[in-house]
Amino acid sequence: MNRLAMTSCLALAAMGMATAASADGEFAGITIEAKLIGGQQYEALYARIPEWEKATGATVKIISQKNHFELDKEFKSDIAAGTTDWCVGSNHSSFAAQYPSLYTDLTPLVPAGEVAEYVPANISAATLDGKLVMLPRAQFDVSALYYQKSLYTDPAKAEAFKAKYGYDLAVPETWDQVRDQAEFFSNPPNFYGTQYAGKDEAIVGRFYEMVVADGGKLFNDDFSPAFNSDAGKQALQWFVDLYKAGAVPPGTTNYLWDDLGNGFASGTIGLNLDWPGWAGFFNDASASKAAGNVGVAPAPKGSAGLRTGWSGFHGFSVTEDCANKAAAASLALFLTSEDSQILESSTGPLPTRTKVWEHVAEAAKSDPYRSEVLAAFQETAKTAFAVPATPYWIEATNLIYPELQAAILGDKSVDDALATASDAVDNLMRENGVY
Repeated sequence: MNRLAMTSCLALAAMGMATAASADGEFAGITIEAKLIGGQQYEALYARIPEWEKATGATVKIISQKNHFELDKEFKSDIAAGTTDWCVGSNHSSFAAQYPSLYTDLTPLVPAGEVAEYVPANISAATLDGKLVMLPRAQFDVSALYYQKSLYTDPAKAEAFKAKYGYDLAVPETWDQVRDQAEFFSNPPNFYGTQYAGKDEAIVGRFYEMVVADGGKLFNDDFSPAFNSDAGKQALQWFVDLYKAGAVPPGTTNYLWDDLGNGFASGTIGLNLDWPGWAGFFNDASASKAAGNVGVAPAPKGSAGLRTGWSGFHGFSVTEDCANKAAAASLALFLTSEDSQILESSTGPLPTRTKVWEHVAEAAKSDPYRSEVLAAFQETAKTAFAVPATPYWIEATNLIYPELQAAILGDKSVDDALATASDAVDNLMRENGVY
C-alpha cells in the first residue's frame, strides 16, 4: 500500500489536538501576498482569513485566484522571471515535485507538535527531498460515484434496461456498467448519462486510473511510458464510446472540475465520478437541482477487478523568497488548522488532521447523507494511489491529453493516439536524462 493509500487507515488511528494560534498582533503591519486556488468549494475557508488578520495584525492580499492548472502555469512563469517574492501559494501533491526551488522547508517554521497532528501519510507525501514543502488542508482527494437516486426507482426503466442489456439495473459496480447505464439514461441535449474532465492533467488522471483498473500502468518503473498497451487501449476506448454515443455533453473535452461539479448540480447528469469536496454542494437545495436525490457509491471497478482511485491532496506552501516566512507559515497553519478542517470537512472534503476524522465520523452518525458520503469515500480510499512520482508528471500530461482528445473527437484512432503520446513522453524522459 503506498503513502496515499494509507491515508484513510491512518486517519482513523491515533487522534490529537492542534491549534494555529498566534500571539496578538505578532505580525502587525506585515502584508502577505498569496496565490490561491479558486472555486466555489474554497470560499468558505478563505472567509476565515479576516480572523487570522485580526489576531495577528497582518494583512492578506490575494494577488491571484485560479484553478491549479492555471496557477501551475503562473508559478512556472514566476520562476522563469524571478518574481517569486509573494509568500503563500496553493499547492497539490500532483504538482509539488515540479517546484524544487520555489517553496521553503516549513520544518523550522512550524512546531513539531503541530506537524504531528496531521495524518502521517500526508506529511510524508508533502515532504520532498527532506523538505516539508506544504501543510495539507482538508482536501484529501479520491473520487467516488455520485448518482441521481431516482434513476433506479422507476420499474418501467428497470424493465427496459434489463431487456436491452440482460442484467438488473442497479447502481453500477463496474465501469462497463457505467458505460451501459450512461448510454441508456441519456436523452441529449436535455440529459446525459455521465460526463468526464476532458483536458489538461484532469483527463490524463482519469485515463491513468482507468488504465490501472483495467490491469495496466501508465509508466514502467523507470518512468518510460507503459500506457500504449491493451489496458491503455481499453481505457481510452471507454471514453471514446461514451462520446460517440452522445452519453456525455458535447463540450466535455473542454471540461475541468468546476464544469463537472456545476454540471451534476444542474440536474442534467445521471452519474458523476467526482471529489469529496462537492458532496455538500450537490445536496444543498439552494445551489443544486440534484439536492435530495443524490446517492454516493464507491468508485467502480475496471476489467481487472480493481477500483479506480487516483488520489492526492491540496495544501499551502511558503515561497523561499518570501520576506516574512514566519507570518506566511502562520497563515498556512491557520488555513489547515483543526477549526479550518472541521469547517471544510462539514461539506464533504476528507480531512488531513487525525483529530478531525473523529469529528467527521461523529457528525456522520446523525446525518444519513454524510454517513453515505463518508462510507463511499473511505471504501474508495482503501485502494487509492498517487500520481507517478516524477517531476515530469505535468509535462507528460501536457503531451498525453491532446492525443486523448483527438481519439475522443474521432480525429485519430485509439491506436494512433496512444502511439503518438507514448513516443512524445518517451522523448521527454530521454531528453531530461530520466533513462
